[in-house]
Amino acid sequence: MHKLFHWVLGLLTALLLAGTALTTTTAQPVEAASNAKTVQQIKQRGYVILGVSADYAPLEFHATVDGSDTIVGADISLAKQIAKDMGVKLQIKEMGFDALIGALKTGKVDMVISGMSETPERAKQVDFSESYTEEKQIMVVKKDAAAKYKNVADFSGKKVGAQKQSTQEQIAKAELQGADIVPLEKANDVIAQVEYGKIDAGVMSNIVAGAYVQKTPSLKIIDPKFATGKAPTVVALTKGNTTLKNQVNTTINKVRKDHLWSKWMDTAYTLQNQSNSFWAKYGSFFIKGALYTLLFALLTVIAGTVLGTLLALMRRSKLWILKALAVVYVEFIRGTPLMVQAFIVFFGLQVLGINLSAFASGAIAMGINSGAYVAEIIRSGLNSVPIGQTEAARSLGLSNGETTRYVVLPQAVKNIWPALGNEFVTDIKESSVLSVIGATELMFEGTTVQGASFEPFYPMMIVALIYFAMTFILSRALGFIEHRMN
Repeated sequence: MHKLFHWVLGLLTALLLAGTALTTTTAQPVEAASNAKTVQQIKQRGYVILGVSADYAPLEFHATVDGSDTIVGADISLAKQIAKDMGVKLQIKEMGFDALIGALKTGKVDMVISGMSETPERAKQVDFSESYTEEKQIMVVKKDAAAKYKNVADFSGKKVGAQKQSTQEQIAKAELQGADIVPLEKANDVIAQVEYGKIDAGVMSNIVAGAYVQKTPSLKIIDPKFATGKAPTVVALTKGNTTLKNQVNTTINKVRKDHLWSKWMDTAYTLQNQSNSFWAKYGSFFIKGALYTLLFALLTVIAGTVLGTLLALMRRSKLWILKALAVVYVEFIRGTPLMVQAFIVFFGLQVLGINLSAFASGAIAMGINSGAYVAEIIRSGLNSVPIGQTEAARSLGLSNGETTRYVVLPQAVKNIWPALGNEFVTDIKESSVLSVIGATELMFEGTTVQGASFEPFYPMMIVALIYFAMTFILSRALGFIEHRMN
């Protein structure tokens, strides 16, 4: 119990410190400086880490290359050139666009190349390289409604979408007066909602919009004559990391001199327009996502059951401190969303000096989350066993621990099995939240296919069917076990 006390106390302290670190803006520049890797340190390590949101074709997207899922695009070619000029390998970490700056500041990645433009707000947080290309900001609308829109004033009272925390979102908010701006997670979400009439228009880069509209005949690009005009596209770097910034600028100057960018764009378009069948191109994405989802669920079941049992027993302990710790843990975890917990583990532990992958962070977050719910399920099961069973066991000479282990728990398991089984099924579906930190699972792979295939609806139908198949089979298996218990 003494070790258990310290373990739980340490875990709660880590969570609170992580949350504090993430919400304290005054500490962020210090964190960024301490986590930044100079060119010499990167060379000693042997690889440079790129942060990217690979849903922005043709700049960065997923494609099947030599039978395997590969992140490709013109931005990726630039990153490979930077790594080559440094004499190191390139390691890619994929996550949501709105998580990239946080990953850079906490040292998860060394640089961000993801169709990013410099803005005053971002410049306060990170540094930027010289521009390596320019993007004109345009709007995508339904083709049959395009004639209604001549300039920015025509969008007053309309719903307009833009990718969250992007240059496009800032332009939309600044210049589309009277419009209802809808921030969306990915570029393909913007296209999908315009195509299906959920929003009236979407603000996008002309490079990315052109690739989508080419594949979607019902859409059209219009120029509303934004005052911003063309936006330079740059590499984001940790603030104050002068050596890496100079190295990146050297590569960018070389790219300009040798006219490499246009060649990389041509290669990206070729990969984009591969003529293989849908399943031949993207089937492996769904299979990999389903396998990772099942692995997340398995790890969550194991961690949640162990942690939940410990917490349930702590709440039945005669020591008030153990009861208090269990109550605080359960209430805190149940009172906060899994998405927030995933961000805290992924970024917060990095602030504390613990560098975990997206997969490990996601598994820990899900285990922590499930443990709180399982604890309440087990506690209710333990309380459902008649007190006479405990009294009879104690009168036969069994200790309190032996009574719980041999008499109460076996009877409780039968009572809680339906609720416990439901929690296991829920774990499969809840893993979809982890896509925000770039953890590979089924939903993450589904949105990846959306961006690569320019098909907003079909990939999600496949994802839904796979989720249904997994949960249906598991539900039937759990029902069979319950029937055998009865």
